[in-house]
Amino acid sequence: MTTASITAAIAVGTKAPDFALKSQHGETTRLADLRGAKNVVLVFYPYAFTGVCTGELAALRDALPQFVNDEVQLLAVSCDAPFSQRVFAEQEGFTFPLLSDFWPHGEASRAYGVFDEEKGCAVRGTFIIDKEGVVRWSVVNALPDARDLNEYVTALGKL
Repeated sequence: MTTASITAAIAVGTKAPDFALKSQHGETTRLADLRGAKNVVLVFYPYAFTGVCTGELAALRDALPQFVNDEVQLLAVSCDAPFSQRVFAEQEGFTFPLLSDFWPHGEASRAYGVFDEEKGCAVRGTFIIDKEGVVRWSVVNALPDARDLNEYVTALGKL
């Protein structure tokens, strides 16, 4: 990953870019629909069915009550097609939304500054967005580097 990919990520304290993406079930999810209602844990991941991505999303699945409840909504985004994400979700038991940034390819990932132009996918970027739609915490890791789930929990606890 290039340094430009890391520095391009949107800054903490800025308004989170809105998006409308299809879930693995074909439903449109809009970030704006959650404003005023829930904090959002927005997790960009490179590809379904890959080792590190599967491990990261499985850890979220296993701790789901912390990330999907009355106060928080987890949204996971990749450039995979919704059909691939549906099979991935069913295979792994993911019940949270897997959103497709497939077309226009990488539009949401680019808006958050986490799209790798060379590889054609999102890098590992996570953004915690408060109920007002402001980014309150973020981390961006290179493709091979898994994120620390405990950091998400700590950041959510500060909201």
